[in-house]
Amino acid sequence: MTSQTVNITELLIGKLQSLSPEQQQTLLDFVEFLEHKNAQSQPIPTQPGQKRVLGLNRGEIWMSDDFNEPLPDEFWLGEE
Repeated sequence: MTSQTVNITELLIGKLQSLSPEQQQTLLDFVEFLEHKNAQSQPIPTQPGQKRVLGLNRGEIWMSDDFNEPLPDEFWLGEE
């Protein structure tokens, strides 16, 4: 950990302690959102030379026969 990281951490902790519990919860929610977003953007590591397995999840999902058909006007107009 660099000295700059330590200074930022200390500054964050100081500011965090001055917030109300509701504001702390909001900040915690945001930090968890950032963690989740960062985890999704990271590529899934694979072992060198690891082969993909064709059909590994066959039958786990399905797509309706009319998937590529245009949606009706009611859908786009918000009508039922």
